[in-house]
Amino acid sequence: MISDYRCFFCFVRAFERLLEKEKLSNDAKSSFIIDMINLYQNSQNNFSAPLFSRELHKILRGYTNNPDPYIKEKKENNEQALRMVSDLEKIILKSKDPFNTALRIAIAGNIIDFAANDSFNLQTTIQKALTAEFAIDHTERLKKESGRAKSILYLGDNAGEIVFDELFIRTMNHTGLTYVVRDRPILNDATMEDAEFAELKEIAKVISNGYDAPSTILDKSSKEFQKYFREADIIISKGQGNLEGLIALNDKRIFFLLMVKCDVISEFLKVAKKSLVVFNSSYLNVQL
Repeated sequence: MISDYRCFFCFVRAFERLLEKEKLSNDAKSSFIIDMINLYQNSQNNFSAPLFSRELHKILRGYTNNPDPYIKEKKENNEQALRMVSDLEKIILKSKDPFNTALRIAIAGNIIDFAANDSFNLQTTIQKALTAEFAIDHTERLKKESGRAKSILYLGDNAGEIVFDELFIRTMNHTGLTYVVRDRPILNDATMEDAEFAELKEIAKVISNGYDAPSTILDKSSKEFQKYFREADIIISKGQGNLEGLIALNDKRIFFLLMVKCDVISEFLKVAKKSLVVFNSSYLNVQL
């Protein structure tokens, strides 16, 4: 997995916001910070940002008894995205290349990420994504491979974003596609509840990966998910978290779709921050 000391400071900033949101006492905040430092010290020799995040949220739940601190924001993001669907459908239908346009919209939805930033302009991001040049662009390979694949496994990322994934899935119109969500709430990642709210089950089979890290950690996932993963002809992986969990596999079936939101991933992929990326592991030329 990708490992960098700067990830720790990113967690510090994110959990500072979350501690304020949860209105913990100063004593509780201080205690949590000590727990956070201890967790990092105990895991730094084998550091994994997604697993570290999972354990931190587990510790935080011990202080708050709140299993889903972003439930309100996730609902708002889903509702905001759904209000945009009608206009975005028209844009896709009128475009010269509906596949490419729907793909761009799906990647733009990746901006909805409370682990990286809790402030974003979704409308502006989508408008820019429609004309932006991809920093890594394996779109044509994805289009070709998805057209001849019998089975596609689509790994979802965040609530709200899931609605834009649905637009892309409708455009792909593939009968053998399975969409994957997190097993339980973690950050603002999409769960089965979000898939039901977005009515994704009407156009695709939806399963849980059986784990609640903000990533796809194959050896921690359910046997059912592992079977789908093994048997998929191609795998579409949304977001930085899924990339962190899967990039070391160097699996040529995987297409990573994301917006680059931090220096660590920017340097890893050798692209600028805020870049849009469609990256197939067949072209892996970075050091793990």
